[in-house]
Amino acid sequence: MRQRPLSLIQDDLVDYEKAMDRMAELVGERQRDERPDTLWLLSHHPVYTIGRRTPEQHLPDPSRGIPVVSTGRGGQLTYHGPGQLVGYLVVKLGEGEGIVDYVREVELRLVRALEALGVPAERRDTPPGSELLTGVWTRTTGRKIVSIGMRQSRGVTSHGFALNVDGDLTPWNWAVPCGMPEVEMTSLANEGVATAMDGVRTEVAAAFEAR
Repeated sequence: MRQRPLSLIQDDLVDYEKAMDRMAELVGERQRDERPDTLWLLSHHPVYTIGRRTPEQHLPDPSRGIPVVSTGRGGQLTYHGPGQLVGYLVVKLGEGEGIVDYVREVELRLVRALEALGVPAERRDTPPGSELLTGVWTRTTGRKIVSIGMRQSRGVTSHGFALNVDGDLTPWNWAVPCGMPEVEMTSLANEGVATAMDGVRTEVAAAFEAR
């Protein structure tokens, strides 16, 4: 894997739509070469976000009271909430490098972080005709622990990943995550790893060479 050091920004709970406004600013700055490649680590208040291809039948019942927000990233429905570490990646792609290439790199870096935290993990290739298996799964239990949805504009990436640390997993069961009705979502805590959010941030930042 190539070296790709990133500049690190860290926040706690940030409203999703405010975060989208700030991310757009970061992307513009990177496109103009006014900032280096950047990893922004944060968490969100409860919200479901959906991609362009998310079917209506995959959405939660509105009575659950959690907002659903359309977003320009790839992928399908994802839940965000406290106890989840979100990482937005604003990175200028190299010559001949596409967004799919970079997503594979993101998966492998998160596998590295999870293994440092004590959870053997893996990325998966998508069988022909199947729903895109972007993300990271636990090797021992076969559950999905990281969701990834990204896009690129004028050679710069945006959006990123969501790693479940110790939050409530119940809202995942109220919708169809990642376009896969059969998927079982998990977290570090659910896999028996009692690591504080600060420790997870440290390992993820290290895996992305972010300072």
